[in-house]
Amino acid sequence: MRNQLDLFSGVEMVEPEPMTEVRLGRHSAKIPLRKMRREACGRLLEILTELEGKAIWVGLYETGGHFFVNNLKLPRLQLEYHPYRANDDSNFIPSVIVLWGSRSAQVRIHTDYLVAVREQEYQGYWLYLLDFRNGFYDSKLDQWHSHYACLQLSIFKD
Repeated sequence: MRNQLDLFSGVEMVEPEPMTEVRLGRHSAKIPLRKMRREACGRLLEILTELEGKAIWVGLYETGGHFFVNNLKLPRLQLEYHPYRANDDSNFIPSVIVLWGSRSAQVRIHTDYLVAVREQEYQGYWLYLLDFRNGFYDSKLDQWHSHYACLQLSIFKD
């Protein structure tokens, strides 16, 4: 019976990706926030390593479209991660990314609800838009944060 195939020899059991349930009235939706966060953080880390040492402009607006920070310049961008990132760790997802500029200017990015990183190119500059979602308007996952926010990183072409 050496040539008999075993149905379960090559199968590895894997735990399913946990889903976050968001409720709105009687309706609910299950969203894979961890997967979306992992993909968005990976893309964000790639972008930030490209931008390190360059001058960037940061803008932040929340739900109503009002800018809390508009075109804050961070010259000579330096990055800092918490917890500390080892260079060889490819699966690293930081909980906080600190963008340092000159004269102690800093912007902290908390990646708990980061779901997407978008790129837009205009005539003279690049925009990197970071989308943060926190459930729906009436039923937030975390009551202390807005249900949607967008952080805008701008860099002008040389």
